[in-house]
Amino acid sequence: SESLMEVALGELDSKKAVQNGMTTHKADMTFASLPYRLMPEFQVPLYQEIKERDADFYEALEKAGFQLDWGDDNSGLFMKYLRRGSGYYMDVGSSQLIVDGKIKLAHGQVTEVTEAGVTLEDGTALSADLIVYATGYGSMNGWSAELIGQDVADKVGKCWGIGSETTKDPGPWVGEQRNMWKPTQQEALWFHGGNLHQSRHYSIYLSLQLKARMEGIPISVYGVPQTYHLT
Repeated sequence: SESLMEVALGELDSKKAVQNGMTTHKADMTFASLPYRLMPEFQVPLYQEIKERDADFYEALEKAGFQLDWGDDNSGLFMKYLRRGSGYYMDVGSSQLIVDGKIKLAHGQVTEVTEAGVTLEDGTALSADLIVYATGYGSMNGWSAELIGQDVADKVGKCWGIGSETTKDPGPWVGEQRNMWKPTQQEALWFHGGNLHQSRHYSIYLSLQLKARMEGIPISVYGVPQTYHLT
């Protein structure tokens, strides 16, 4: 995470950036101005530098059984985030515990919870004093189906992703986040989310669209998204 902040985000989001005159508004506008089609080209060399800088660290993680990759096109964490919103992990200390053998890893789906622990799909039995279910995270259209109805979720289609035809981000190319911060196929249903930058920056445009509708002010936006990839 330290290398990520320094190499990938240092110019926009750091004490050094502030000292050089960077402001929150300028950082948001700079980040938002880069087209998603071009972004992988900028990300690949950044993550190559991180990979080389922390080569021993990643080698030790893999040796401990941690399965890692750098994205379908080696563009790293942020493109995974934009394309699929999953498949990445930002280290805040646990990785070193894995390297040191203080956290053990096992791979595979859990098929059974037993009195003594869990059983994996390959038959491996793992004993456990405590089982923590990390299953609360879901897709926005998945939550739409649960909270509103499957018919509405299907009407809206997939939320998030840009149609890059990479893992878990099927085409066609959309070029911006699907169904985010703009009208959807379901009248009066809007989606807002993302990281701190996106939530801060795009909430402005979302709120202006809502305010205009409340005040009866005509407003033109980049069309209602087509429906892709039902839940």
